[in-house]
Amino acid sequence: MMANRLATWPLPAALTWLAAWLGFNALLGQGVQPVWAVCGATALGVLASLWGSTWWRRLLIAGGFPLSLLLSGMGAAGSAAALDIPAWGWLVPLVLLLLVYPINAWRDAPLFPTPHNALADLAPYAPLPQGAVVLDAGCGLGQGLQALRMAYPNAEFHGLEWSWPLRWLCALLCPWARVRQGDIWLADWSSYDMVYLFQRPESMERAATKALQQLRPGAYMVSLEFEARAFTPVAVLQADNRKTVWVYQRPAVAE
Repeated sequence: MMANRLATWPLPAALTWLAAWLGFNALLGQGVQPVWAVCGATALGVLASLWGSTWWRRLLIAGGFPLSLLLSGMGAAGSAAALDIPAWGWLVPLVLLLLVYPINAWRDAPLFPTPHNALADLAPYAPLPQGAVVLDAGCGLGQGLQALRMAYPNAEFHGLEWSWPLRWLCALLCPWARVRQGDIWLADWSSYDMVYLFQRPESMERAATKALQQLRPGAYMVSLEFEARAFTPVAVLQADNRKTVWVYQRPAVAE
């Protein structure tokens, strides 16, 4: 109950901004150089942005502190000039944001976490042999990998994530999976028995084309929430969290 209240917008943004400012001033009080205090406070905001439920909310959470610092011109010492931050120091917040949300991720889903039980009923409709190789294309922090592991405990799991910080955190949270940094659209899908996606509606035509070109016959593409209209699904499931799971098997071209 408390977690749900804390997730009510705009509380995540307000709490993050407050925590970032408190952390910033605390670091300055400990004698940390201003530029590194900005780095620390901004990094806190970027990590907390994963709390946001949409792309724009994540940007507001992550960018609130550096933007407010820049616009107000006020820090613990009373003015931006007194902080003695070098000119390049103001690029640090942008660099941190781009590390987690790189430019090319804007055309895909920057971070859509898979609900815990979203794939609990998947296995009977998309049976996989023991040792099957499963890819979470755009694995974020690993919630999709964790849900897939619940459905297929005997499978081999791979994750692909463009953002280096998210890739590192995902590998830390899912040590049983092989997590790599890379572009899901440049990766070869031909070696996988299942590719799982939680992208955006605009990405699904591209995903269907890639699956048709690269998935071997009998392999599955599973999409949470968004339909690939070029394919005919072998199953459409309704998860307890009211999200739809679209299950496709190659070949499955819509007539």
